Amino acid sequence: MDSDRTRSGAEASAPGTGEIIGVSDLVLVTGSTGFLGARVVTSLLNRGFRNIRCFTRRSSGLDGFDVMVGGQHAAGVDVIRGNLLSRDDCIKATKDVAVIYHLAAGTGEKSFPDAFMNSVLTTRNLLDAALGHGVLRRFVNVSSFAVYTNRNKPHRGLLDESCPIEAHPERRGEAYCYAKVKQDELVVGYGTKHGIPYVLVRPGSVYGPGQRGITGRVGSGAFGIFLHLGGTNVIPFTYVDNCAEAIVLAGIRKGVDREVLNVVDDDLPTSRQFLRLYKRHVRPFRSIPVPRLVSYLLCAAWEKYSTWSEGQLPPVFNRRTWHAYWKGSRYTNTKLKALLGWTPDVTTAEGLRRYFESCRIRERDVS
Repeated sequence: MDSDRTRSGAEASAPGTGEIIGVSDLVLVTGSTGFLGARVVTSLLNRGFRNIRCFTRRSSGLDGFDVMVGGQHAAGVDVIRGNLLSRDDCIKATKDVAVIYHLAAGTGEKSFPDAFMNSVLTTRNLLDAALGHGVLRRFVNVSSFAVYTNRNKPHRGLLDESCPIEAHPERRGEAYCYAKVKQDELVVGYGTKHGIPYVLVRPGSVYGPGQRGITGRVGSGAFGIFLHLGGTNVIPFTYVDNCAEAIVLAGIRKGVDREVLNVVDDDLPTSRQFLRLYKRHVRPFRSIPVPRLVSYLLCAAWEKYSTWSEGQLPPVFNRRTWHAYWKGSRYTNTKLKALLGWTPDVTTAEGLRRYFESCRIRERDVS
Protein backbone atom coordinates (compact mmCIF):
# COMPACT_ATOMS: atom_id res chain seq x y z
CA MET A 1 0.00 0.00 0.00
CA ASP A 2 2.83 2.40 0.83
CA SER A 3 4.41 1.65 -2.56
CA ASP A 4 1.18 2.37 -4.43
CA ARG A 5 0.61 5.60 -2.51
CA THR A 6 4.16 6.84 -3.23
CA ARG A 7 3.94 6.06 -6.93
CA SER A 8 0.56 7.68 -7.40
CA GLY A 9 1.77 10.78 -5.54
CA ALA A 10 4.71 11.15 -7.91
CA GLU A 11 2.57 10.67 -11.00
CA ALA A 12 0.11 13.27 -9.79
CA SER A 13 2.70 15.87 -8.82
CA ALA A 14 5.02 15.67 -11.82
CA PRO A 15 3.04 14.91 -14.99
CA GLY A 16 4.89 15.65 -18.21
CA THR A 17 7.80 17.38 -16.52
CA GLY A 18 10.50 14.98 -17.66
CA GLU A 19 11.17 14.15 -14.02
CA ILE A 20 10.63 10.85 -12.23
CA ILE A 21 9.38 12.41 -8.97
CA GLY A 22 7.49 15.46 -7.81
CA VAL A 23 8.46 18.08 -5.26
CA SER A 24 6.42 16.39 -2.53
CA ASP A 25 8.18 13.02 -2.87
CA LEU A 26 10.67 12.09 -0.18
CA VAL A 27 14.36 12.23 -1.06
CA LEU A 28 17.30 11.19 1.09
CA VAL A 29 20.68 12.92 1.05
CA THR A 30 23.54 11.17 2.84
CA GLY A 31 26.62 13.20 3.68
CA SER A 32 24.24 16.15 3.74
CA THR A 33 26.30 18.36 6.04
CA GLY A 34 29.47 18.02 3.97
CA PHE A 35 31.05 20.49 1.57
CA LEU A 36 29.11 19.17 -1.44
CA GLY A 37 26.15 17.58 0.35
CA ALA A 38 24.91 20.85 1.85
CA ARG A 39 24.83 22.38 -1.65
CA VAL A 40 22.83 19.41 -2.94
CA VAL A 41 20.23 20.09 -0.24
CA THR A 42 20.20 23.79 -1.16
CA SER A 43 19.78 22.94 -4.85
CA LEU A 44 16.83 20.67 -4.05
CA LEU A 45 15.22 23.43 -1.99
CA ASN A 46 15.76 25.94 -4.79
CA ARG A 47 13.93 23.56 -7.12
CA GLY A 48 10.94 23.48 -4.80
CA PHE A 49 11.49 20.14 -3.08
CA ARG A 50 10.05 20.24 0.40
CA ASN A 51 10.41 16.68 1.65
CA ILE A 52 14.14 16.22 2.15
CA ARG A 53 15.60 13.81 4.66
CA CYS A 54 19.20 14.65 5.52
CA PHE A 55 21.27 11.86 7.04
CA THR A 56 24.37 12.80 9.00
CA ARG A 57 26.69 11.28 11.54
CA ARG A 58 25.94 11.80 15.20
CA SER A 59 29.23 13.65 15.60
CA SER A 60 28.65 16.11 12.75
CA GLY A 61 28.02 19.75 13.58
CA LEU A 62 25.08 21.53 11.98
CA ASP A 63 26.16 25.17 12.23
CA GLY A 64 27.55 25.35 8.71
CA PHE A 65 24.64 23.35 7.34
CA ASP A 66 22.11 25.69 8.94
CA VAL A 67 23.87 28.69 7.46
CA MET A 68 23.86 27.03 4.03
CA VAL A 69 20.15 26.20 3.94
CA GLY A 70 19.21 29.38 5.80
CA GLY A 71 15.70 29.77 7.11
CA GLN A 72 14.55 26.93 4.88
CA HIS A 73 15.83 24.32 7.32
CA ALA A 74 12.48 24.00 9.08
CA ALA A 75 10.51 24.05 5.83
CA GLY A 76 10.79 20.56 4.43
CA VAL A 77 14.22 19.53 5.73
CA ASP A 78 14.37 16.74 8.28
CA VAL A 79 17.83 16.08 9.74
CA ILE A 80 18.33 12.62 11.21
CA ARG A 81 21.49 11.36 12.84
CA GLY A 82 22.85 7.87 12.66
CA ASN A 83 25.51 5.54 11.31
CA LEU A 84 25.29 3.91 7.89
CA LEU A 85 27.15 0.92 9.32
CA SER A 86 23.99 0.26 11.33
CA ARG A 87 21.41 -1.69 9.33
CA ASP A 88 18.64 -0.40 11.59
CA ASP A 89 19.68 3.22 10.97
CA CYS A 90 19.68 2.56 7.23
CA ILE A 91 16.20 1.01 7.37
CA LYS A 92 14.88 4.07 9.18
CA ALA A 93 16.66 6.48 6.82
CA THR A 94 15.34 4.86 3.61
CA LYS A 95 11.70 4.37 4.64
CA ASP A 96 9.36 5.81 1.96
CA VAL A 97 12.30 7.37 0.09
CA ALA A 98 11.89 7.77 -3.69
CA VAL A 99 15.40 8.99 -4.57
CA ILE A 100 18.64 8.55 -2.66
CA TYR A 101 21.55 10.93 -3.19
CA HIS A 102 24.47 9.05 -1.69
CA LEU A 103 27.35 11.42 -0.97
CA ALA A 104 28.57 9.97 2.33
CA ALA A 105 31.99 8.34 1.92
CA GLY A 106 35.20 7.70 3.77
CA THR A 107 37.11 10.64 2.32
CA GLY A 108 39.56 11.15 5.16
CA GLU A 109 40.55 7.55 5.84
CA LYS A 110 44.10 6.61 4.96
CA SER A 111 43.82 2.89 5.69
CA PHE A 112 42.23 0.60 3.12
CA PRO A 113 40.03 -1.24 5.67
CA ASP A 114 38.59 2.01 7.05
CA ALA A 115 37.94 3.39 3.58
CA PHE A 116 36.28 0.14 2.49
CA MET A 117 34.13 0.04 5.61
CA ASN A 118 32.96 3.66 5.36
CA SER A 119 32.36 3.70 1.61
CA VAL A 120 31.47 0.16 0.56
CA LEU A 121 29.88 -1.53 3.56
CA THR A 122 27.80 1.56 4.27
CA THR A 123 26.59 1.61 0.66
CA ARG A 124 25.64 -2.06 0.84
CA ASN A 125 23.60 -1.42 3.99
CA LEU A 126 21.84 1.49 2.31
CA LEU A 127 21.02 -0.54 -0.82
CA ASP A 128 19.75 -3.50 1.20
CA ALA A 129 17.51 -1.23 3.25
CA ALA A 130 16.12 0.46 0.14
CA LEU A 131 15.44 -2.93 -1.44
CA GLY A 132 13.48 -3.98 1.60
CA HIS A 133 11.12 -1.01 1.32
CA GLY A 134 10.53 -1.51 -2.41
CA VAL A 135 9.71 2.11 -3.31
CA LEU A 136 13.06 3.44 -4.52
CA ARG A 137 13.05 4.97 -7.99
CA ARG A 138 16.69 5.97 -8.27
CA PHE A 139 19.95 5.62 -6.40
CA VAL A 140 22.47 8.35 -7.26
CA ASN A 141 25.96 7.26 -6.28
CA VAL A 142 28.40 10.16 -6.17
CA SER A 143 31.71 8.70 -7.26
CA SER A 144 34.91 10.38 -8.44
CA PHE A 145 37.37 10.81 -11.29
CA ALA A 146 39.76 8.91 -9.01
CA VAL A 147 38.33 5.62 -10.31
CA TYR A 148 39.61 6.17 -13.86
CA THR A 149 42.90 5.07 -15.35
CA ASN A 150 44.39 6.71 -18.43
CA ARG A 151 47.61 4.65 -18.51
CA ASN A 152 46.89 3.41 -22.05
CA LYS A 153 45.84 6.82 -23.32
CA PRO A 154 48.24 9.31 -24.90
CA HIS A 155 49.27 12.55 -23.26
CA ARG A 156 46.31 14.96 -23.53
CA GLY A 157 44.02 12.12 -24.58
CA LEU A 158 40.31 12.50 -23.86
CA LEU A 159 39.08 11.19 -20.52
CA ASP A 160 35.33 10.66 -20.72
CA GLU A 161 32.74 8.18 -19.44
CA SER A 162 34.16 5.42 -21.67
CA CYS A 163 37.57 5.61 -20.01
CA PRO A 164 38.59 2.33 -18.27
CA ILE A 165 38.30 1.94 -14.51
CA GLU A 166 41.43 1.19 -12.49
CA ALA A 167 41.64 -2.63 -12.61
CA HIS A 168 43.94 -2.85 -9.60
CA PRO A 169 43.02 0.18 -7.46
CA GLU A 170 44.95 -1.26 -4.51
CA ARG A 171 48.16 -0.62 -6.48
CA ARG A 172 47.41 3.11 -6.67
CA GLY A 173 48.35 3.34 -2.99
CA GLU A 174 45.28 5.46 -2.45
CA ALA A 175 42.58 4.15 -0.09
CA TYR A 176 39.98 6.57 -1.45
CA CYS A 177 40.48 5.37 -5.04
CA TYR A 178 40.23 1.73 -3.95
CA ALA A 179 37.03 2.31 -1.96
CA LYS A 180 35.36 4.31 -4.75
CA VAL A 181 36.10 1.63 -7.36
CA LYS A 182 34.63 -1.04 -5.09
CA GLN A 183 31.64 1.15 -4.25
CA ASP A 184 30.81 1.68 -7.92
CA GLU A 185 31.16 -2.06 -8.57
CA LEU A 186 28.72 -2.75 -5.74
CA VAL A 187 26.11 -0.30 -7.02
CA VAL A 188 26.31 -1.69 -10.57
CA GLY A 189 26.05 -5.21 -9.16
CA TYR A 190 22.87 -4.36 -7.26
CA GLY A 191 21.45 -2.79 -10.39
CA THR A 192 22.15 -5.94 -12.40
CA LYS A 193 21.08 -8.48 -9.77
CA HIS A 194 18.22 -6.69 -8.04
CA GLY A 195 17.08 -4.18 -10.63
CA ILE A 196 17.87 -1.11 -8.55
CA PRO A 197 17.77 1.95 -10.87
CA TYR A 198 21.01 3.85 -10.38
CA VAL A 199 23.13 6.64 -11.83
CA LEU A 200 26.85 7.00 -11.23
CA VAL A 201 27.92 10.64 -11.02
CA ARG A 202 31.67 11.23 -11.16
CA PRO A 203 32.75 14.79 -10.37
CA GLY A 204 36.19 16.02 -11.26
CA SER A 205 37.98 18.28 -8.78
CA VAL A 206 35.24 20.02 -6.77
CA TYR A 207 36.20 23.45 -5.47
CA GLY A 208 34.62 26.51 -3.92
CA PRO A 209 34.39 28.62 -0.75
CA GLY A 210 35.06 26.58 2.35
CA GLN A 211 37.46 24.18 0.70
CA ARG A 212 40.95 24.01 2.13
CA GLY A 213 44.20 23.59 0.28
CA ILE A 214 45.21 23.24 -3.36
CA THR A 215 44.19 20.12 -5.23
CA GLY A 216 46.91 17.51 -5.60
CA ARG A 217 46.43 17.66 -9.36
CA VAL A 218 48.41 20.90 -9.23
CA GLY A 219 51.23 19.60 -7.07
CA SER A 220 52.35 18.63 -3.60
CA GLY A 221 53.75 20.48 -0.61
CA ALA A 222 54.61 17.28 1.26
CA PHE A 223 58.34 17.95 1.09
CA GLY A 224 58.34 21.36 2.74
CA ILE A 225 58.28 23.21 -0.55
CA PHE A 226 55.54 23.10 -3.15
CA LEU A 227 56.43 20.92 -6.13
CA HIS A 228 54.41 22.00 -9.13
CA LEU A 229 53.72 18.70 -10.92
CA GLY A 230 50.74 19.70 -13.04
CA GLY A 231 52.51 21.92 -15.58
CA THR A 232 50.22 22.71 -18.50
CA ASN A 233 47.77 19.90 -17.63
CA VAL A 234 44.12 20.91 -17.61
CA ILE A 235 42.52 20.67 -14.16
CA PRO A 236 39.02 19.02 -14.26
CA PHE A 237 37.44 21.61 -11.98
CA THR A 238 33.76 21.80 -11.17
CA TYR A 239 32.47 24.58 -8.95
CA VAL A 240 30.63 23.15 -5.97
CA ASP A 241 27.26 24.74 -6.82
CA ASN A 242 27.47 23.59 -10.44
CA CYS A 243 28.34 20.08 -9.31
CA ALA A 244 25.48 19.98 -6.82
CA GLU A 245 23.00 20.99 -9.52
CA ALA A 246 24.26 18.19 -11.79
CA ILE A 247 23.84 15.66 -8.97
CA VAL A 248 20.28 16.81 -8.29
CA LEU A 249 19.36 16.54 -11.98
CA ALA A 250 20.85 13.05 -12.13
CA GLY A 251 18.35 12.00 -9.48
CA ILE A 252 15.20 13.38 -11.06
CA ARG A 253 15.58 13.35 -14.86
CA LYS A 254 13.87 10.60 -16.81
CA GLY A 255 15.80 8.25 -19.08
CA VAL A 256 19.20 8.21 -17.38
CA ASP A 257 19.08 4.99 -15.37
CA ARG A 258 22.37 3.05 -15.39
CA GLU A 259 24.23 5.97 -16.93
CA VAL A 260 27.67 7.22 -15.90
CA LEU A 261 27.99 11.00 -15.90
CA ASN A 262 31.22 12.95 -15.50
CA VAL A 263 30.94 16.45 -14.05
CA VAL A 264 33.36 19.17 -15.13
CA ASP A 265 32.79 22.82 -15.91
CA ASP A 266 33.50 24.80 -19.07
CA ASP A 267 36.64 26.88 -19.68
CA LEU A 268 38.91 24.74 -17.53
CA PRO A 269 42.26 26.30 -16.53
CA THR A 270 45.63 24.61 -16.74
CA SER A 271 47.53 23.80 -13.60
CA ARG A 272 50.01 26.58 -14.40
CA GLN A 273 47.25 29.14 -14.90
CA PHE A 274 45.57 28.15 -11.64
CA LEU A 275 48.78 28.32 -9.62
CA ARG A 276 49.62 31.73 -11.04
CA LEU A 277 46.16 33.05 -10.14
CA TYR A 278 46.31 31.54 -6.66
CA LYS A 279 49.62 33.25 -5.93
CA ARG A 280 48.30 36.55 -7.24
CA HIS A 281 44.94 36.57 -5.46
CA VAL A 282 45.58 34.58 -2.26
CA ARG A 283 49.24 34.65 -1.27
CA PRO A 284 52.60 34.36 -2.99
CA PHE A 285 54.76 31.35 -2.14
CA ARG A 286 57.72 29.57 -3.60
CA SER A 287 57.11 26.62 -5.89
CA ILE A 288 59.40 24.48 -8.01
CA PRO A 289 58.13 23.41 -11.43
CA VAL A 290 58.92 19.75 -12.10
CA PRO A 291 59.08 18.70 -15.78
CA ARG A 292 56.73 15.93 -16.82
CA LEU A 293 59.43 13.33 -17.48
CA VAL A 294 61.18 14.12 -14.20
CA SER A 295 57.92 13.76 -12.25
CA TYR A 296 57.33 10.38 -13.89
CA LEU A 297 60.83 9.15 -13.02
CA LEU A 298 60.45 10.36 -9.43
CA CYS A 299 57.18 8.44 -9.08
CA ALA A 300 58.73 5.33 -10.62
CA ALA A 301 61.70 5.51 -8.25
CA TRP A 302 59.42 6.03 -5.23
CA GLU A 303 57.31 3.05 -6.28
CA LYS A 304 60.39 0.84 -6.74
CA TYR A 305 61.82 1.77 -3.35
CA SER A 306 58.45 1.18 -1.68
CA THR A 307 58.37 -2.33 -3.15
CA TRP A 308 61.99 -3.00 -2.19
CA SER A 309 61.38 -1.81 1.39
CA GLU A 310 58.26 -4.00 1.60
CA GLY A 311 56.04 -1.01 2.25
CA GLN A 312 58.15 0.73 4.89
CA LEU A 313 57.87 3.73 2.59
CA PRO A 314 54.18 3.85 1.59
CA PRO A 315 53.63 3.91 -2.20
CA VAL A 316 52.04 7.36 -2.08
CA PHE A 317 53.77 8.36 -5.31
CA ASN A 318 53.74 5.72 -8.05
CA ARG A 319 53.27 5.45 -11.78
CA ARG A 320 49.53 4.84 -11.54
CA THR A 321 49.18 8.01 -9.49
CA TRP A 322 51.26 9.91 -12.03
CA HIS A 323 49.09 8.77 -14.93
CA ALA A 324 45.89 9.66 -13.08
CA TYR A 325 46.90 13.12 -11.85
CA TRP A 326 49.93 14.50 -13.72
CA LYS A 327 50.13 12.80 -17.10
CA GLY A 328 47.63 15.22 -18.60
CA SER A 329 44.19 14.58 -20.07
CA ARG A 330 41.39 16.48 -21.77
CA TYR A 331 37.87 16.45 -20.32
CA THR A 332 34.34 16.86 -21.59
CA ASN A 333 30.87 17.51 -20.17
CA THR A 334 29.07 16.78 -23.45
CA LYS A 335 27.18 13.73 -22.15
CA LEU A 336 26.14 15.52 -18.96
CA LYS A 337 24.71 18.44 -20.93
CA ALA A 338 22.97 16.20 -23.46
CA LEU A 339 21.23 13.88 -20.99
CA LEU A 340 20.44 16.27 -18.15
CA GLY A 341 20.16 19.64 -19.88
CA TRP A 342 22.75 20.88 -17.38
CA THR A 343 24.85 23.98 -17.85
CA PRO A 344 27.25 25.47 -15.27
CA ASP A 345 25.52 28.53 -13.83
CA VAL A 346 28.76 29.77 -12.24
CA THR A 347 31.52 30.42 -14.76
CA THR A 348 35.03 29.24 -14.00
CA ALA A 349 36.23 32.85 -13.75
CA GLU A 350 33.56 33.68 -11.18
CA GLY A 351 34.02 30.39 -9.33
CA LEU A 352 37.75 30.97 -8.96
CA ARG A 353 37.12 34.53 -7.82
CA ARG A 354 34.81 33.31 -5.03
CA TYR A 355 37.23 30.53 -4.09
CA PHE A 356 40.26 32.84 -3.94
CA GLU A 357 38.29 35.35 -1.85
CA SER A 358 37.43 32.67 0.71
CA CYS A 359 41.07 31.52 0.77
CA ARG A 360 42.23 35.11 1.39
CA ILE A 361 39.84 35.46 4.29
CA ARG A 362 41.04 32.19 5.80
CA GLU A 363 44.70 33.17 5.39
CA ARG A 364 43.98 36.53 7.06
CA ASP A 365 42.15 34.89 9.97
CA VAL A 366 44.97 32.37 10.50
CA SER A 367 47.64 35.06 10.49
